[in-house]
This record gives sequence, structure tokens and C-alpha cells, in this order.
Amino acid sequence: MEQFKTYALMTGLTLLFIWFGGMIGGQTGMIIAFLVAAGMNFYAYYYSDTQVLKHYHAIPVDQHSATGLYTIVERLTHRANLPMPALYIIPEAQPNAFATGRDYDHAAVAVTEGLLDLMTEEEVEAVIAHELSHIKHYDMLIGTVAATIAGAIAMLAQFGLFFGGDRDRPTNPLVMIALMIIMPLAATVIQMTVSRNREFMADAGAARMTGHPEWLQSALAKLDNYARGTMMHDADPQTAHMFIINPFTGKDMSLKQLFSTHPSTEQRIERLEALK
Repeated sequence: MEQFKTYALMTGLTLLFIWFGGMIGGQTGMIIAFLVAAGMNFYAYYYSDTQVLKHYHAIPVDQHSATGLYTIVERLTHRANLPMPALYIIPEAQPNAFATGRDYDHAAVAVTEGLLDLMTEEEVEAVIAHELSHIKHYDMLIGTVAATIAGAIAMLAQFGLFFGGDRDRPTNPLVMIALMIIMPLAATVIQMTVSRNREFMADAGAARMTGHPEWLQSALAKLDNYARGTMMHDADPQTAHMFIINPFTGKDMSLKQLFSTHPSTEQRIERLEALK
């Protein structure tokens, strides 16, 4: 069922992109948008995990080089009935973590050195459980495709503003301008909504997996506090949705909460409190 929901959302976002391409360039625009969407989805499906791990200089580890981490993940994957994911450590002071990969057999979990240095074993376990919950529900692929399509729609809108709409099928200029403003905004809101809902689901999944919601509550409070005081090197807005805590938490941004990829830490802690 989760896999079906994932592919349904991917299809819906792709069709939205193709429709918008048709509004700007007619039949030719639809064909171009389809080819672009197919290429982006292919790349996101097969190569996005490798790209993001390389971007953050993630170092692969195993049971010999990271015994404690490996033991925690092995215990939780057995409990969640998941295959063992590939494990990585990111040389970064800000405590954080993310999961990536297209399916159960090609999944990876990456944690920063800061997470291992600053969290208790129980808090690390809660964070790992959160990431494994993302893997369980195919959230990594959904988030990647949503972010990719949202960015593509924004670029398509800019193209339309420069070159106009379909000349073979005249459209009210005001309607076209409105679409070119509204569509990127709508795509971004969809991406943000998907990301926030998935964070709540992963939090609840982690609480069930560990049996201790308070471990994740404590971890989230610490993660949020450290993220406000420590900026992540190489942090990229295109991958911020992947992390358990937005790596840009400490950066002052206008309309930050409206367009944040994560719900507020306070909301997440409150929802976990209700699970006790």
C-alpha cells in the first residue's frame, strides 16, 4: 500500500508538471515537459541517493568501524522487519540524520558525527528509528521527487514569463501570468505539506518502534537547540527536507514557518506526548 501511494503521488506530480507545460507551450510544451519529467524521475529514482551522500561527504561504515551504531540499527531493523540499510557517517558538527534510497534493498541511513557525540544512546536509537520509519513508508523517494518537480515547475514558470504562452492557442495574458505565479507556489506548498506530514508519521513510527516516545522528544529538543546554534556545512535547501531537523533552523528566513520543510519542533513534541 505504501509503495502504491508513493507511485500515485509521483504520477500526480508528473501530470501536474506536464499540464503546466501544455499551458505554456501547447502540445509541444506537453511533450517537452513529459520528456523532462521522465528524465528527472529516472535520475531521482536511481541516482539521487548517491548524489546526496556524495554532497555531504558521507563515509560508509560497518559493524567493525562503527560497532555501536551498527548494533542499534541492526536491532531496530529486525524489530521493523526491514533489511539492513547501508550506514554512513557525515563529518559534520551539527547533530542531524537522514535516510535515502529508492526502496528497502537500496536504502541508506546517514548520521552526523555531531549526533553520535552529543546524543545519548537512547536518543540516537530514537533518531535511527525515525529514519527507518521513513524507509518503511518510502518517504525518501516521495520527498526527492516532490522537491524535483517543484523546482522544475518554478523553472518552467520563469521560462513562460520570458517567452510567453502557446502562440497557437492564445490565452488571456492575465490568466497566464496568474498561472506562472500560482503554479510554483502551489507546487512548493504541496512539497512542504508532503514533507511535514511525513515527518509526523515518521515520529509516530519511531515512537512505536522503540516503545519510548520520550526518547525522540528529548532527541528533537536537543537537535533543534543545536541546529539553532550550529550551521551545517554544505547545507543545501534542495535536500533540507531529508533531515530529521531542518539544517537551516538557525538561519533567519522570512515566512520561515509557512515554507518550512518541517513542522515546528514544539508541534512534533506535543504529538509525541499524546502517544504516551
